[in-house]
Amino acid sequence: MRREREIAIVRRVVGGWKRLGHRVAFVPTMGAIHEGHLGLVRRARASAERVVASIFVNPLQFGPQEDYKRYPRPRARDHALLAGAGVDLLWEPRAQDLYPPGECTRVRVTGLGDVLEGGSRPGHFEGVATVVLKLLHVVEPHLLWMGQKDAQQARLVEQMCRDLHLPVTVRRGATVREPGGLACSSRNLYLDLAQRAQAVGLSRGLASALRALRDGERSAARIIGVVRRVWREYPDLVPDYVSVVDAHTFQPVRRVQSRVLVAVAARVGKTRLIDNLEWGPP
Repeated sequence: MRREREIAIVRRVVGGWKRLGHRVAFVPTMGAIHEGHLGLVRRARASAERVVASIFVNPLQFGPQEDYKRYPRPRARDHALLAGAGVDLLWEPRAQDLYPPGECTRVRVTGLGDVLEGGSRPGHFEGVATVVLKLLHVVEPHLLWMGQKDAQQARLVEQMCRDLHLPVTVRRGATVREPGGLACSSRNLYLDLAQRAQAVGLSRGLASALRALRDGERSAARIIGVVRRVWREYPDLVPDYVSVVDAHTFQPVRRVQSRVLVAVAARVGKTRLIDNLEWGPP
């Protein structure tokens, strides 16, 4: 696996592959690599001749009271895992590379970026959209792989690429879960054993919502109630939101009549976690 920092070198390497007719797939990450990331790399490896990954902890998507400074950065471990999964080129830009002095452009996807995570974390998706656009302009991949665990982020990036006529296809990989059901996340590293036992309440609440949907429940309010009832069994799980939204527009629905996303967010101790379930009537 080749590792680079400089934008010009990344462009030169990827441009050389493309001149040879190779398809290029790209997996952007913030590091602290876990099985969810590795699953995306494997999907990228199967979809293209060359795979580029990036590690960049993006300061623009963190709020002033969030965990930018303490976000896990196990670089040596990350390098070994990505190399073992088949990454050809790992790009590790510095903050000054993507946000040089005088830089002042921001990207905002209206509507999609203002609800759920956007409502709880003002400015978060502006930071996400801005950095992803910058990364795409450098790598210029044929395929961009994102995870379903961050469904709102993936949907927002899909919309941005469509609206800005970017020549890239956005694909999603399914959420990967730990044996107890907890969705793989870099922030899981913050959790001790007792907190992990509480954090599984997110996925268990979603599992109950899925059973209700399959049994014919179509009221969004009752589905939300199903999740919250499960969460009462986990006293250290502090809810942020439970929402049932249209899977395309991310606007709340009252009844499930088309494909929806049941999206949840909660805190365990100081760690904020998200998860979701996408489902459509048969």
